[in-house]
Amino acid sequence: MKSILLSTASLALLAAASFEGNLNYHSPSRRHLGLGIDVKKVAKRSLVKRATPWDPAQLNFTHGVASGDPYPSSVILWTRIAPSLEHDRSNITVSGYVPFYSHETEKYIKASPNPICVEYRVATDRNLSSIVDKGTAYTTSDIDFTVKIEAKSLKPFRTYYYQFNVCGSNNKSPLGRTKTSPAENDAVSKVGLAVFSCSNYPSGYFNAYGNAARKDNVDFFVHLGDYLYETGRGTPGRDPRATAPRGEIFTLYDYRTRIGQYRTDPDLRLAHQNFAWIPTWDDHEVANNGYRDGFSGMNNTEASFLKFGRISVDSRKMNAVRSYFEWMPIRQVDLDDNLRIWRSFKMGKLFDLIMLDTRNYDRSITTLNWNNDYIEELKDDAGRSLMGSAQENWFYRSLSESKKRGATWRIIGNQIIFSRMNNSAVYSNPLNADQWDGYQSNRNRTLHHLYSNEIGNTAFLAGDSHANWVSDLVWLDETPYDQVTGAGAIGVEFAGTAVSSTGYGSGRSIANSSARSAGLVRDNRELQWAEGYYRGYYELHISPDELNARYYGSPSVATRNPFEVSLANFTVKSGENHLQRNVAGGRVESGALQRGSTVPTNLTLNTLSRTWNVTGFNQMFITYPAANSTSA
Repeated sequence: MKSILLSTASLALLAAASFEGNLNYHSPSRRHLGLGIDVKKVAKRSLVKRATPWDPAQLNFTHGVASGDPYPSSVILWTRIAPSLEHDRSNITVSGYVPFYSHETEKYIKASPNPICVEYRVATDRNLSSIVDKGTAYTTSDIDFTVKIEAKSLKPFRTYYYQFNVCGSNNKSPLGRTKTSPAENDAVSKVGLAVFSCSNYPSGYFNAYGNAARKDNVDFFVHLGDYLYETGRGTPGRDPRATAPRGEIFTLYDYRTRIGQYRTDPDLRLAHQNFAWIPTWDDHEVANNGYRDGFSGMNNTEASFLKFGRISVDSRKMNAVRSYFEWMPIRQVDLDDNLRIWRSFKMGKLFDLIMLDTRNYDRSITTLNWNNDYIEELKDDAGRSLMGSAQENWFYRSLSESKKRGATWRIIGNQIIFSRMNNSAVYSNPLNADQWDGYQSNRNRTLHHLYSNEIGNTAFLAGDSHANWVSDLVWLDETPYDQVTGAGAIGVEFAGTAVSSTGYGSGRSIANSSARSAGLVRDNRELQWAEGYYRGYYELHISPDELNARYYGSPSVATRNPFEVSLANFTVKSGENHLQRNVAGGRVESGALQRGSTVPTNLTLNTLSRTWNVTGFNQMFITYPAANSTSA
């Protein structure tokens, strides 16, 4: 077996190169000594004479491959190459050897401090015979053995295949597939997005990811947050979806371990392997109900600091953000702004995808359980912001620039429900002040910008609520609105249910859940459909003439299964700025319409099992899907 131990001379060159190829050495910030990796020390440590070489047979691509943040000529590629599933317990290791526990051998491995060398290839075909980009990157335990590179020299809106291997060996990663975005001025006829949110590992299986990946009906996957949850649940060894670590997470090791556990789910791995992702975070990637100074369960006080093992709010945020950037196939938008994830993508002349952060960046105080009455009094305060002034101004500027450049649509990826929502039909308190309802002035400023600048063809996407909601986008206090025709609206909102997290219909019958949904559409004029029983996702198909949203539900997330139900379809015609009437064709599978009928097909898991080849389902997880039918 060919050794990949680097010579002293080559290690010196490596030190000079300073590991630039692996973008994770830049995260969260290379501009500030306290916020990044001291790569010179990492390279110097690699020159330790007593270091033993990495044996390629000792290394594994532990979590598959992933890609994301597509640009017209480049895309981010990700993998992890490590001696075991175990994660680094410190920010930086300066000793000669790093002990890792191997679950495979049930022994501790004395890992070499030398960097692991990885090669990557990108090609236009799955046999990797037509190479368009290739390179070498290095990783160490300092970044949890992750590798994140930018594949370049690509063409717009094309499908590519990629693979990693340990340098000088035949130890290869799974084959990945990805896609670039259209060029800014391209006339694109259609782009498809699959939209997800709220994947709670112990709450159920990630069937939604696998179903969307196997259908292979879209170009990109968009995740609106709560990709992971910080709370712990279940007993390891007894509960198949028990969390690791067992309790709530606070340290860098904790966050690395939790996101690594999520990435062992085969449906999530399949989705990452076959699609370029465009994600943003919600609150649970850090902690529940986060804002600029704390969370619902942890505040910026001495008592909180002592209670949570001398972990401060800022330290916890940094641990969460660092592990997120290490593990997610996304670009660091601005290294000098380590909490910034808000960014945008120009998808030809067809649309701009504007991804917001309404949770962690600079949000004014939110509901923290003990202060809910106080927040209700503050909800109309002019100084309250979900995004902070820097992001707000960027957002409004992005909307205006999108219209000026002639993009047909503006699609806004946002964490929480934008539309006004009277929740009295479902919850004792009609106001959820943790969403846009608690930040009325910020919402009014957004609506004012849209209406006063006549920026139509706008669609907000939302997650977080663990339920499905489809609304006309309306400034109810300022503009006339006809809920029958949709006249007076400036756009639409598509909010999706959770991948697995529980919602207001959980534990209830479909009929009972639909009755609760009927109360919601009764109490909210602009709300055209509500549904809370199913877990799932939706597809958004975008063309110059219309938006088409297709909602899908999983009959059960208690088991890993390939079953799904088509819940409802919605259309928005270009220039009309509201949902097409009659909404959803006047019929939905579950939930309630403002005007229309709910006609469930009453499919059971037994019925679905008889019509689905389960062997075929298992096979689909090891057979590579066909190329995307919507490729340019």
